[in-house]
Amino acid sequence: QVQLVESGGGLVQVGGSLRLSCAASGRTFSTYVMGWFRQAPGKEREFVAAVSRSGGITSYADSVKGRFTISRDNAKNTVYLQMKSLKPEDTAVYYCAVDVAVSPSSVAGRYDYWGQGTQVTVSS
Repeated sequence: QVQLVESGGGLVQVGGSLRLSCAASGRTFSTYVMGWFRQAPGKEREFVAAVSRSGGITSYADSVKGRFTISRDNAKNTVYLQMKSLKPEDTAVYYCAVDVAVSPSSVAGRYDYWGQGTQVTVSS
C-alpha cells in the first residue's frame, strides 16, 4: 500500500506559477513511475505528466508542454509539478499517482495508487 499526499495548490492569476508536491510513503518510491492527472468540474480525469523511476524520462500532455515540468526527488520520496504561464483552463483538482510498471504512461487505468488531490484555480 502506498499513500500519497499532494500539496501546493491554490488560487493564482492568469500567467502565474505554482509548484505542486506529492509525498509518498514507503521505502520503494524509486521503483515507481509517478504521474500527475487533473480533473475539472464536469470533465473526465486527464493525463498531465509522468516521470520514470530515475527521473530521466518524462512525458506531457500537449496542453501543458512547455509550461509544466515534472520532476522527482527519490531521496525525499517526492514528485513535483512546476506549473508556469497558468491559464484558466488549467483550473482543476490535481492528483498524483503511482504506477508500479516500468515506463511512464498517460493511461489513468495503469496507475495503482492515487492521492486525494489538490485544487488549483486560475483566475482571469
